This record gives sequence, C-alpha cells and structure tokens, in this order.
Amino acid sequence: MSSSTMTKSKGKILVVDDDRLVLATLSFGLAQAGFEVIDADNGDDAILLARQHRPGLALLDIRMEGLNGFDVAAYLREQLRIPFIFLSAFADDETVARVKSLGASAYLVKPLDIGQIVPTVEAAFAQGSRQEAPLPTVLNQLVPLAIGTLMQRDQLNRAQALALLQQRADREGLALIEVAQRLIDALEERLKPE
Repeated sequence: MSSSTMTKSKGKILVVDDDRLVLATLSFGLAQAGFEVIDADNGDDAILLARQHRPGLALLDIRMEGLNGFDVAAYLREQLRIPFIFLSAFADDETVARVKSLGASAYLVKPLDIGQIVPTVEAAFAQGSRQEAPLPTVLNQLVPLAIGTLMQRDQLNRAQALALLQQRADREGLALIEVAQRLIDALEERLKPE
C-alpha cells in the first residue's frame, strides 16, 4: 500500500487490484494524471484505507481473494457513501447485472490503457461534484454499462462500442441513454428465470 500526492490534486482515488502489475500501472498513471492515489491489493486493506482517507472515488477490481470488489463496493456505498468504478476482465451477464445493482459509476473492461481510464475517472469525479447525494443515479451508469457489455459481447474496444451505440441511437432516432437502457433491459430479460 502506498500513497502518491501531487501538488494540485484532481481528487483522491482508491485503486484496488490483486494483480500487482496492474495496480502499479494504474496507480502511476492516475498519479501522473494529477490524482492523489491510495492503493491496495486486497479488499480488507481497501476498506481500511477508504475509512482512513475518505477518497472521492474508488476504482475496484472485481475478482480478488477474500473480500471481492462487490463486497468492497457494497461497503463503500452503504457505510461511506463513496462512488466507485469497476475494472474487470469479466463482463458476463451475471457480472454486468451485479455491477448495475450495486450502482457503479462506470464499468471498464480489461485490458485498458491509462489513456482510456483517466477520462472515465475524471467524468466520475465531475459527476460526483455535481450531485447532492454521492451515489450515482441509474441513468448516469447506463451508457458506460452498455459500452462495457458491447465491448465484451462483440470483442470491441471502447471507441468502437460507443460508436456502435451511437449508430443505433441515430438509426432509431433515440437518445444514447435510451439505447443503453434497451440494451441493459434485454440483458436483464435474458437473466430472468423461466
């Protein structure tokens, strides 16, 4: 665990991943982008650090030994009211449904480079500062969730998934958020027991 501090921080972020290389890469990249980074390689330490440092945002890997990202996210939401972003190599239907139910600000599918992560983190900080309550609304998470789903399902990168979503919106004469909602609704419909 370490903490990097920049003179003029864009905000304090907790980064949690059990892969030390990913953790070091994310921490360094976010610090270079101007964030104050606190990092942990497991869920127990993540909760302790979140209680101690009260970051404005958490970036959480999902699958870890001990407390997983879902456990940490539930604690951050219920006890500390800290928004979070999930970062995972998994985007199966069950994982995506769980991400949505926990109210993540965004869901990023690995592998990603720091250039793709920083704008999402900046947007999440901006979203948090505009909201009265620190918890994200369902509408704020639909587009990132739909993009992550398309990335996994169709093996697309983030730009391609966003372009596909935008094309559908243009073709159907709908707002991007409405197309995202339809995609997520269709996913949830497939998950319902018969």
